[in-house]
Amino acid sequence: MDDYTRKFSIAVDKDEEIYQILSTVYRALEEKGYNPINQIVGYILSEDPTYITNHMGARTLIRKIDRDELLQVLVRRYLNQ
Repeated sequence: MDDYTRKFSIAVDKDEEIYQILSTVYRALEEKGYNPINQIVGYILSEDPTYITNHMGARTLIRKIDRDELLQVLVRRYLNQ
């Protein structure tokens, strides 16, 4: 048994989960012939889940993410913070 304290970064774990979900949603939209960027932006702006296909469970997945958290991750990744 280890006798040291372990640190866990919940923010990093959450960011990675959001990234994985967004990647899956992107692929699902692409496979169905949609423009993934336009559809995801439409969803973010309106929070209307019909912008996201049901293919690969994408609509269910994206609804697991809070829109504010999604925007924070996108801005952080864009600015490399």
